[in-house]
Amino acid sequence: MRILVTGGAGYIGSHTVALLRASGHEVSVVDNFSTGHREAVPADCSFQCDLAERVAIQQLLRTRSIEAVVHFAASCYVGESVTDPAKYYNNNLVGTLSLLDALRAAGVPRIVFSSTCATYGIPSRVPITEEESQQPVNPYGFTKLAIERALKDYCRAYGFGAVALRYFNAAGAAADGSLGEDHDPETHLVPLLLQTALSQRPHVQIFGTDYPTPDGTCIRDYIHVEDLADAHLRAVQHVRAGEFQEFNLGTGRGYSVREVVELARRISGRPIAVVEASRRAGDPPSLVAAAEKARRELGWQPRHTTLDTIIETAWRWHRDHPHGYKSKVGC
Repeated sequence: MRILVTGGAGYIGSHTVALLRASGHEVSVVDNFSTGHREAVPADCSFQCDLAERVAIQQLLRTRSIEAVVHFAASCYVGESVTDPAKYYNNNLVGTLSLLDALRAAGVPRIVFSSTCATYGIPSRVPITEEESQQPVNPYGFTKLAIERALKDYCRAYGFGAVALRYFNAAGAAADGSLGEDHDPETHLVPLLLQTALSQRPHVQIFGTDYPTPDGTCIRDYIHVEDLADAHLRAVQHVRAGEFQEFNLGTGRGYSVREVVELARRISGRPIAVVEASRRAGDPPSLVAAAEKARRELGWQPRHTTLDTIIETAWRWHRDHPHGYKSKVGC
């Protein structure tokens, strides 16, 4: 299949591009490289373009004879979405609607959408099923939910086929060491801990120690990035014309912040200092996926079922790439 991947130079996007190509698909990547890394995608299939450039996107869809789109391109920092909501509504909402216009014009009605568990907000029960009420508590979650609802309408009105994949906490790195997690600024717990282990940070903050959880810290479901890539591969093959489908992607096992800290210390063999801080607004006590639907309908099964193996792959990446992708060119 000829597939366009938007935001394919980002963390999850680049791992998905690698798997799609390895599986025999012809892949084109669109990225504006504002946060993605040129080193993370093959130069022969990548194009620098913004989603707002609708005519250029439409032309690319036609000239490359694209049959389906995997859509990652978005701003994705929860805290930043609160302080700069305009950026999120423009990039995530306006940008995606522009992409959908281009898909309609070019006659490409199949899309796999990178959504998030942030659409659920603070859930009423855990593990979270796809039937849980979606009541996001930050602009990032609102923009993702708005696109899910737009896709439902596009499926009914225009015959689109769409799959929304609601990720829980992505972590880890490619098994062969070729790809990893490199954000600026970094906000994810696992890379923050490993950067501290490498003495690149003095400490890591724990936001909230008084949650109604066994050790007082937040609990999250961590899913390996290559398992997420596998779900996208399966979802592309599962899209059905006129249907909107949604799937949670997680392992069904939650780890507290303190548990993640201890695992990072053990796996790295390094001291990792932590500083306790107050809660962040909008952080739910626990987010754990019920992912049986993805297992049943997509035939998807995470290969990395424990956080130990996920952190081990991340540690190898950070240890061998102390400056992220710049390490490859000796910077």
